[in-house]
Amino acid sequence: MLRNWLSALALAIQFGISCEPASAEAAVRIVDGDGLRIEGQSIRLWGIDAPELDQTCEQDGRATPCGEDARLLLGALAQSGEITCETEKTDRYGRTVARCFAGGLDLAGAMVRQGYALDWPRYSDGFYSSEEAEARVERRGMWAGR
Repeated sequence: MLRNWLSALALAIQFGISCEPASAEAAVRIVDGDGLRIEGQSIRLWGIDAPELDQTCEQDGRATPCGEDARLLLGALAQSGEITCETEKTDRYGRTVARCFAGGLDLAGAMVRQGYALDWPRYSDGFYSSEEAEARVERRGMWAGR
């Protein structure tokens, strides 16, 4: 548990994210890099795909827990302010697919920009393609290795 808290804090500092608590009114739980639960409702971020929790990436010849890092980054980003979501649809698993914002910050866009999620053109029509291109060029997140 300490490692996770320290990792989230390090990611927040690295990306200049405020660690002020989000709205106390809503109980938010980060599931993975593209999923969260708000007051028990399962939400999948629209237009992106993040690594699975147990997925690893290779960086400097060693495995890194990019799935866990994606979850930690989403958790840090979610602390940017009150979370609001705009529902797009319901997926085949019964989850709400939504564009979610924390203090006005587009969570999916920020995940892609930092290299911890991919634009998913099948659903987004390339909405986050410029953020993904930026992350690739800057070798952020998953783009820092393989």
